[in-house]
Amino acid sequence: MKPVTVVLRGKQIAIGLLISTVLPLAACSAEFQRRLAPDPALINGPGQESGLASPPASPEATPSPNAPESPGAIAPPASPSESPATSPSPRPAANWRPGQPSATTSSPGTLRTAPQRFTDLAQAPADLQPYITDLAELGVLQITPAASEFKPGQPITRREFARWLMAANNEIFANQPANKIRPASPSETPAFQDVPSSDPDFAAIQGLASAGLVPSPLSGNSTIVTFRPDAPLTREDLILWKTPLDLRRSLPNATLEAVQQTWGFQDAASIDPRAQRAVLADFQNADLSNIRRAFGYTTLFQPKKPVTRAEAAAVLWFFGTQGNGLSAREAGQQATEPTSSQTAEQVGGQ
Repeated sequence: MKPVTVVLRGKQIAIGLLISTVLPLAACSAEFQRRLAPDPALINGPGQESGLASPPASPEATPSPNAPESPGAIAPPASPSESPATSPSPRPAANWRPGQPSATTSSPGTLRTAPQRFTDLAQAPADLQPYITDLAELGVLQITPAASEFKPGQPITRREFARWLMAANNEIFANQPANKIRPASPSETPAFQDVPSSDPDFAAIQGLASAGLVPSPLSGNSTIVTFRPDAPLTREDLILWKTPLDLRRSLPNATLEAVQQTWGFQDAASIDPRAQRAVLADFQNADLSNIRRAFGYTTLFQPKKPVTRAEAAAVLWFFGTQGNGLSAREAGQQATEPTSSQTAEQVGGQ
């Protein structure tokens, strides 16, 4: 049989293969084992001398404790104790207490707006002075430019009443979001040609139009394209704008005969048909009706007569119906009374 030649490190070693006997590796001579040892040059790579230690592994190459030691090994599943730690749940602030209101939220216990002080309220009719005072405490009788005089006998403009109407409604119902009127955004398309988005009272006037509280093209009155913001507010418009906020529903149908029979106004025929529905609905509110509160007993409604600031304040003093309403005085008391949680804190701190 021909000998088998093994090439190792450039030298030839003849190894005779015996047919009947296979020599165990342990029987090989020391010289044979030395020659079979791997060449250090092949391990260390070119350019490195034998006997030099291999460079330390970089930190990125350091295997994790659970990593397999060899390509064929399978890492054991991580135990529950070795799973990554989860982020702790956020904790409330140290000074937080259950039921404590946010500093930016209107809530009982804090006045939401600064009270107003007028120096000429004695000029208003005595019966109307309390209404003005209560609304001034809520800070809703905004006069532009700001002044210390209320001028109760001065006719109120349509823009002023629109401003007061939204402010009074939203302040009295500060804790009832469903009853608040949403101010308009400057990006909305103006409902009236004479009230552009740059108008200082656009948010209030456009907001009332968007809510359907003042006649406009948005409510189907296509012929009403101007608001006339600086014109005096008339009595019929006063009742037309305010009464829907008392009922919180559509106004009932009305006829001239029904208005005459209920109110007994001698000039009922002069009332605009749109306003007749509001005038009739206001009668059903008995002593809390807007007409009685602002004008007292009268057999003449005078629908086109300008409304004074004092009369407008009287109308805005109360929102709602018999047994289901809220006055400016009650809203002011709710704003200044401490909440139950605040009372408990005060008692606990004593």
